[in-house]
Amino acid sequence: MLSKYRQLALATGTVMVASLASASVRADAEDAGTTHQLAPVRVSAMALDEDADKLAAPYSVIEEDETFRRSAATLGDTLNGEPGVHVDTFGAGAGRPVIRGQTAPRVSVLSDGAALVDASAISPDHAITAEPLLIRRVEILRGPSTLLYGGGAIGGVVNLLDDKIPTAMPEEGVDGFVALRGNTVANERAGAAGITARASEHLAIHVEGSTRDANDYEVHGFDTLRVDGTFAESHNGSAGLSWITPRGYIGMAYSYRKDKYGLPGHSHEYEGCHAEGGSLHCDDDGHDHGHDHDHEHDHAQAAPWVDLESERVDLRGEYRDPVAGVERVRFRASYTDYAHDEIEGGMVGTRFQNLGYEARVEAEHVPVAGLHGVIGAQYGFSRLTTEGTEAFLPQTETETLGVFILEHYALNEQWHLEAGARQDYQKIATRNDPQDLPHSRMYGTSASAAATWQFLPRYSLSLTAARSQRLPHAQELYARGVHLATNTYECGLFPSALTCGGAADDARIRAETSNNIGLTLRRTMGELTFNIGVFHNRVNDYIYARTLDQFEDFRLIKYTQADAEFTGAEAEATWFLSDQYSVTAFGDTVRATFVDGGNLPRIPAYRAGARVNRYWDTLTGEVEMYHVGSQDDIADYEQRTPGHNMLNASLTWHPAGDDRYSLFVRGTNLLREKIWHHSSFLANNVPEPGRNLSVGVRLTF
Repeated sequence: MLSKYRQLALATGTVMVASLASASVRADAEDAGTTHQLAPVRVSAMALDEDADKLAAPYSVIEEDETFRRSAATLGDTLNGEPGVHVDTFGAGAGRPVIRGQTAPRVSVLSDGAALVDASAISPDHAITAEPLLIRRVEILRGPSTLLYGGGAIGGVVNLLDDKIPTAMPEEGVDGFVALRGNTVANERAGAAGITARASEHLAIHVEGSTRDANDYEVHGFDTLRVDGTFAESHNGSAGLSWITPRGYIGMAYSYRKDKYGLPGHSHEYEGCHAEGGSLHCDDDGHDHGHDHDHEHDHAQAAPWVDLESERVDLRGEYRDPVAGVERVRFRASYTDYAHDEIEGGMVGTRFQNLGYEARVEAEHVPVAGLHGVIGAQYGFSRLTTEGTEAFLPQTETETLGVFILEHYALNEQWHLEAGARQDYQKIATRNDPQDLPHSRMYGTSASAAATWQFLPRYSLSLTAARSQRLPHAQELYARGVHLATNTYECGLFPSALTCGGAADDARIRAETSNNIGLTLRRTMGELTFNIGVFHNRVNDYIYARTLDQFEDFRLIKYTQADAEFTGAEAEATWFLSDQYSVTAFGDTVRATFVDGGNLPRIPAYRAGARVNRYWDTLTGEVEMYHVGSQDDIADYEQRTPGHNMLNASLTWHPAGDDRYSLFVRGTNLLREKIWHHSSFLANNVPEPGRNLSVGVRLTF
């Protein structure tokens, strides 16, 4: 009989990977003379209550213990390292996930299927309002399955599952967790706790909170010991209750978040630049060299910083077998009041506010003529307001409506087929706009199809194809002004008379149309498991920031549409040498070019590496080494980003073999490499953290 640690290794070794697949792992019958099969994996974001192995959609799952070991101040840093997933960093307080070369607004981050309402899609220096310490599970979807959440998620969907609204009664009447962690690179001190209690026969109450305080991080070998403006503080709290019955639940939760974090490399040198037609006008010596950007934070850094506050109310529910023919109905609704101030010289330089709400309902029907599927609708509204130095957008109100359907058909034991479609409507209106820009009304149609062939008991081959349409974001349509985080003066898609540029920029505004095809080969049982996937994405009318003029490092950009192609591969293979050892090889790459020639900016370089795991009765060890190549395929205004080697190692201890208690020690960047992420706007300017030791303890009860 295989040890439980071997079975755990088999499960976690296949959970991942970029193109991917299976987390449902069976031990090899030839190895032990008995067939071992773990419980099938359900992926909430796929909407269907099916074993994920039967679905063709590429996905990854990161469970709670692994999320805790890897948790950083930002979601992007926490997920960085998953095959196909990189990070768009802006210091330690803001970091967005990059999937297959795409990031916000082409990557959607959800809270249990509902959109997060913040300002992270507008600028890389704006934080995603999600706390990794309070996440129970992360689901990463790629390819056709993302159309359930709108054609805009052509890069991928990150679905974050939490416990703030209980879905089941605690078995012992009370359950919860306490977690503490810290690191050396930024003197981080972080903690989180949550508890769920039975208040009556059907009523459950949940309370949770977290806190994190980290100084400016160190970079060994850099010209300063610590990087100014890389501190990060965060405080989160949530209270929820839920009415639970054998057939479902309905619950509500209130959440509050308060952040303070620095903005490294945030320069006001070009604050006074402005556009006239297609030309950029700046003083010869730039602007504001003499500004002393101090702030009142205890870290007393010269860099600007963000003071963020967000309040959110969530409503979630699920009801099983409500009427004949319907297996379950699931609904999500949320209301968010978000704001952050960018503090410069002790004063508010710019204020961003986003007030939004969303509602989504899904109905999963019983199999009809072999078809098992889900239909649903989604409505959203947000009001975005910017004021101050970087008020490069008028007040905009965005209203969206989408309807969707997804069906699964099991032709036989070997063949599984899927098909889905979604129709989206978007209206964006401006308020109090001095330029009186017109409203935007657009429609988008998306469709997907997939087939999975289990041609041998241990092997499957999946082919996916999708046509997805993304409607332009408010920033892409209406931008007009200085954006210091990206060192640009931005001009929207609307014609030159309304924004910037000449007559050549007056092209008709169209929806982005992504034509995506992917092929995935998997082996999900036995001593060797693997996921190998390739994809090609042709995006017609891709929206990008075209440079019209440049002064030193400051660019005048005009959002423009052109055809682009993304081609890439992702792979992970694990060989279980014995009950005590496993070896994993992994890697990913993506190439992004314009059809008419030229490279897209901020595309991550290739990554390839290996890890070795050792399993004892109560202890698990891991050593990981990977190489990130230099990025030489760059846009004409970019600089080459050098490659680096990353060496990480960790030990995790479960006292007495009890998984309720865990203690870990993890070292990262043990080679003290200088690291820049090419996907970041701060590449070649602000390096990533140096050698780091993290320690954490977690107790569940």
